[in-house]
Amino acid sequence: MKVLVAVKRAIDPNVKVRVKADGSDVELNGVKMALNPFCEIAVEEAIRHKEKGLASEVVVVSVGTSAAQEQLRTALALGADRALLVETNEVLEPLNVAKYLSKVIDSEQPQLILFGKQAIDQENNQTGQMVAQLTGSGQATFASVINHVDGQWLVEREVDGGSQVVALSIPAVVTCDLRLNEPRYASLPNIMKAKKKPLEVIAADSLGASVKSHARLLGVAPPAVRQAGIKVGSVTELVEKLKNVSGVI
Repeated sequence: MKVLVAVKRAIDPNVKVRVKADGSDVELNGVKMALNPFCEIAVEEAIRHKEKGLASEVVVVSVGTSAAQEQLRTALALGADRALLVETNEVLEPLNVAKYLSKVIDSEQPQLILFGKQAIDQENNQTGQMVAQLTGSGQATFASVINHVDGQWLVEREVDGGSQVVALSIPAVVTCDLRLNEPRYASLPNIMKAKKKPLEVIAADSLGASVKSHARLLGVAPPAVRQAGIKVGSVTELVEKLKNVSGVI
């Protein structure tokens, strides 16, 4: 059984995001990049399935520039067997990424396709669902438990007010939530081994996907600076401030 994991290159979550001086976009020059944390959870889940004997191969795939090879090598160091990079320099929307990934899935024919539930840079939470639609696969989002029982995937997913268990036929698309697992750290020997694992670069144009832009980025602005709070001497003064200054009552 083959498990394919889609991963994304994103700004390291420990780095403070800065906006360019001209407000055109987020500053990426000289900024530390990392494997998207939710994608890291998806990679960990795939590796655990392999360790349990459920999966025979774990393949990681990313869509982006050549710089994404760094994050693919990280996934290989964590335990993935091989990596694929769909290389393009275009600014990609979730639908275009989904179209490229669906072409890769058609070629690889995995039995389970894992995603992080969302990327921390744009927080779209769309690509996994779009891939499921494009490939005609069953899907489960926000997974907190994934099991393989009687030839199908049983996925416990978090919903408002509790959890829901769904059964998916093979192949299935699952997006991974925080409580699914705790990702491991890559050991130094595995980091060295990852350098020799296969990483195939595929030109995006060669996949034959029909992509186009549906949105245009007009600008980026940092959030407004939060005003300092004040202390009041009594409940009466508090009510007066809320009524006459803040206007909330």
